[in-house]
Amino acid sequence: MKIAIIYNKDIQGVINTFGMQNKEFYNEVTVKRVAGSLEKAGHNVAVLDGNKQIIERLENFLPRVMEGEHMGMIFNMAYGIQGESRYTHIPSMLEMLGLPYVGSSPSGHALALDKVLTKIIWKNNQLPTPDFWVFNSAEEDLSTVKFPVIVKPKMESVSFGLRVVHNQADLKDAVGFIVKEFSQQALAEQFIRGREFCIGLLGNSPVETFPVLEIDLEGDPDAIQTVGDKKLRPRNKICPADISETLATRMQKLSIEAFKALNLRDFARVDIRLDENDQIYLLEINSMASLGESGSYPYAAKVAGYDYESLVNRMLDVAAVRYFASNIMKQLPGDERLHKISRPARLRSFLKARQQQTEQFLKKLVDVNTHVRNVEGVNLCGELINTELSQLGFRHEVFPQLEVGNILFFTNASVPRYDHLILIPVDNRVKLAGQEYFHTDEQYLEGTGIWENKGGIAIVVSALQSLRFIRQLRKTQLGILLITDSSLDGRYARMIIQQKAALADRIIAVGGSPRDGGLILTRSGSASYFMEFKLLQSKVPENISLTAYAFNKTLAAITDLSKNHPENLIAPFDIQFQSNIFKEYAYGSAGISVRYNTSEEMDAIGQKIRKIIAQQKRSKVYHVHFEGGAKRPAMLKTLANEEFYNEIVSIAKSIDVRVTRMHRWSSADICHIDREMPKIDGMGPIGEFLPSNNERILRHSLIERSLLLALVLLKQSPWQK
Repeated sequence: MKIAIIYNKDIQGVINTFGMQNKEFYNEVTVKRVAGSLEKAGHNVAVLDGNKQIIERLENFLPRVMEGEHMGMIFNMAYGIQGESRYTHIPSMLEMLGLPYVGSSPSGHALALDKVLTKIIWKNNQLPTPDFWVFNSAEEDLSTVKFPVIVKPKMESVSFGLRVVHNQADLKDAVGFIVKEFSQQALAEQFIRGREFCIGLLGNSPVETFPVLEIDLEGDPDAIQTVGDKKLRPRNKICPADISETLATRMQKLSIEAFKALNLRDFARVDIRLDENDQIYLLEINSMASLGESGSYPYAAKVAGYDYESLVNRMLDVAAVRYFASNIMKQLPGDERLHKISRPARLRSFLKARQQQTEQFLKKLVDVNTHVRNVEGVNLCGELINTELSQLGFRHEVFPQLEVGNILFFTNASVPRYDHLILIPVDNRVKLAGQEYFHTDEQYLEGTGIWENKGGIAIVVSALQSLRFIRQLRKTQLGILLITDSSLDGRYARMIIQQKAALADRIIAVGGSPRDGGLILTRSGSASYFMEFKLLQSKVPENISLTAYAFNKTLAAITDLSKNHPENLIAPFDIQFQSNIFKEYAYGSAGISVRYNTSEEMDAIGQKIRKIIAQQKRSKVYHVHFEGGAKRPAMLKTLANEEFYNEIVSIAKSIDVRVTRMHRWSSADICHIDREMPKIDGMGPIGEFLPSNNERILRHSLIERSLLLALVLLKQSPWQK
């Protein structure tokens, strides 16, 4: 299952800083530990910052569910950034977006976070809670308060602002501090001398209670646990607490009733005070009990029999069952999988651990200009790739090229026969002046060529590194062909591509994939033509107009050939026309790009184009030059491609990676390969073109596609050990 963990990191990611500011955050160590626990169980996990960009981030990682897909979930660890009822902000947004999540509803969080409302509801349900008073300012009448009282903010947690006071002067000071510091009402609650306990709750129907945990106050009935204690010198915890079974059962029963009275869900922690006469008082309930290493909730869970990984996954399970009932149980890992890490989980953990190195390698690739005629840049890119592959035991063969960079072939096979041939184009049409260098943010990686080719290079290297990590790389015989003239339709590489493909069982190309995770089963073929018109009889001024008219009419007639044939595309490019009635000259040129899906269609188009040109060549007013033809054949739909695709779909579903089938109008080097060879393109990262020469990819897709490629290369069940 896809799981997005949301927490708060960038608190500046808001339109304005306004209202109550959050003082409660998860540290990244805890967030990573939760992510690791979910990944260990085989889930596809992304960690997202819950600021104003969260909707776009969620849409990228958890796009609209398509037919047959499993809906992902949110593991909410976001305490909110600012404003009132901050626990409710992310859940409210998730409700609007239609995304299921772990934890209580917005209304449940709002009630639990508001200590005054909590106590009113508990009292109405005959649940024991200390008497209380609420103040808006220190200038209000404080005379009705019965001391001692503990003063706290009305809507904060983790013991922020706690102070025990015994007289009106100290109370006035404490109320003033709370109102000013936290911009909210101050709650004065009858202080209960005695012992302090907490009860962890997990589940919905039924609600499970953890063993009663006591906060060790070292025998001091007047002691409390402040936020400083929790952060700097946590008090010892005693679990199970040293109390009678009857008292423990009573505490657990009251905690469940308190949980249900506020209509909370999935998990929570109830804080309790026991007076010197063994009377129980419910203090408050935390609807987002901390999962921090020193927290009471995971401590008690461990005594209940949950190690950290099983606790986190159990929290996910109870929420998933609440949303999806029994249908989800077949998708959730059992406890046995937590102790027997699957192959995808090991691979994913390795890929995530190396993500920074992968991005650094990708930056080096992107920052090298690889325009097809930039031989130095293309060869430098080849050297970077060679450095990585040679460390993985690949040897290489060089096919020298003078006009473009050297074509390189890598293999780890002991004989010239390959399970897979991987095609990697490295060149592009962007000259140095238009180069966009590597740029990154939390969601995207950007730069020239990063989607169409260089992201695919990084994915291939990462996939191979992960296979070496699990000691499986030598079990798959691979060929990797680095193509340096893809922008020229594989003019020099075509014969090499065909020669190497004939020795492989299957072909994989790592071009970029669109937002829906499309894998390319078919591609259009390409043809290109060049047309020139030049005025011959310059002494007749009206011939200038005739030449211009003929040039544009011919171009329009050729373009119109695709009007009633949507399966073919004809588009002019680099159109130029120059004329001068005083100097009496006229000249026009244009390129014509054709995309077609069968050779028969191309033959028909070619004949029609040449017929149109032949009519113009009879003119005595202007001279016509025309050249060109087919550059690459179409990659056609075949049973072999379909079977290969279905195999990949099966693997992708097991690791919660979205793939769909697609046709690309653009041609590519894979089109040069024999029709009946099993082949798939689009195994590169998910992304898109941007304005100018820039491209971008989704950052998390580097890991997803590397994992998918690694499992495809193994040609084995993804859950096989």
